[in-house]
Amino acid sequence: MAKRAEHPYRSGRDKSWLKIKCGHEQEFIIVGWSPSTRSRPFSSLLLAVRDKKGLRYAGRVGTGFSNDELDRLSAMFKKLGRKTAPVKGEIPASIARKAHWLRPELVVQIGFAGFTKDGLVRHARYLGLREDKEAAAVTREKATPVEEIENMPVDKQNSPVVAGVPISHPDRVLFPEQGITKIELARYLEKAAEMMMPEIEDRLVSLVRCPEGRQKKCFFQRHAGAGLGDGFQEFEVQGSKEREKYLYITDVKGLVSAAQMGVLEFHIWGSRVDDIERPDRLVFDLDPDPSVSFDEVKKAAGETRDVLDALGLQSFPMLTGGKGIHVIAPLVRRHEWPTVKAFAAAVASRMAEQEPERYVAKMSKAARKGRIFIDYLRNDRTSTAIAPYSPRARAGAPIAWPLSWAELAKAKAANEMTVKTAFSRRRASPWKGYGKLRQSLKISALRALDVER
Repeated sequence: MAKRAEHPYRSGRDKSWLKIKCGHEQEFIIVGWSPSTRSRPFSSLLLAVRDKKGLRYAGRVGTGFSNDELDRLSAMFKKLGRKTAPVKGEIPASIARKAHWLRPELVVQIGFAGFTKDGLVRHARYLGLREDKEAAAVTREKATPVEEIENMPVDKQNSPVVAGVPISHPDRVLFPEQGITKIELARYLEKAAEMMMPEIEDRLVSLVRCPEGRQKKCFFQRHAGAGLGDGFQEFEVQGSKEREKYLYITDVKGLVSAAQMGVLEFHIWGSRVDDIERPDRLVFDLDPDPSVSFDEVKKAAGETRDVLDALGLQSFPMLTGGKGIHVIAPLVRRHEWPTVKAFAAAVASRMAEQEPERYVAKMSKAARKGRIFIDYLRNDRTSTAIAPYSPRARAGAPIAWPLSWAELAKAKAANEMTVKTAFSRRRASPWKGYGKLRQSLKISALRALDVER
């Protein structure tokens, strides 16, 4: 509880008193699911974390799922089934008896009230799938005592300032392979702001924070929390059961504040806060199996461009900073999320049906072998995609780098541009005309793909 210091103590409800609910948030591995007695694909997910002895059961979560997310996860489970529990330690018999076990490959972000004495989550709620996190890296997190944080030495007076933001511990190395420090990251984001802000401002954003550098503990954040700097705003969104506050950035100060917080990646929604239900961009993430050459990925990007062009949409390419390419089409905000997602799914499915030896529209890693996954799932209400010019928390300090189609033809790898090499010389926008395009999903295109409006 919190009370305004100058107000008197009175019984009953009063605006001078606040009830502040504190909670925890971290990632867990899905190791199974419990069947539903209602008309849902499953009733709850069975969770685990890794300790010195291996995977340990950590409880279950049954709330926080939208209908689309229930269907999406259920489809993924079909390829991951196994007969025995992949966890060690005791599992309640009532749960184990009905459980459907999965290979421990999927990572999810969970909000919860705390752990029980047996190490199980209390009052857990599902926040989202962590596609950026490997299951092998998931361990139980431990909170740092407030006293320890308060006693950490901070020399604000002598901290260098970037875009009005004091940068503490400026020499802390965030990318050990290149020796890139926090102050260098802050200066990169300040330099990138002119190109980056038109794509990121006023969009809900999820952050990958690595306060001690990419080689150490990283975590995912999309809600307000401790250490949030200036330039961040909150926006309340209605979820499947309750309203939740998400983050967004309004100016360069927000970008640089993120560097001060150890943010190494920015993942954005496809809509903006003034019309959250209508996306203004369509994203296809071409994610190749490791055996697929980058030349094949570039060819796939060109074919995706041609398909979209035939449907009346001009598109633009971006190196993801990982292995793949994003093909992005700006949209007039006319259609809501379900229509845009259905359109993207239909495009991906048609391409996979026409060339099944090259493309797959399913998320299963087994199905991707030797193929390129056309990931249309970025076009969902709560899904995100890496922001243009965002760094990546990967070896080499690569960044997501927008290109013209002519520049893409000359690109050698999806991670070839880095924090150190970007903006070594002044650059005009490679997406000429992107912000002025007035295009939307045409009725004829929706009909051609059998998408209901």
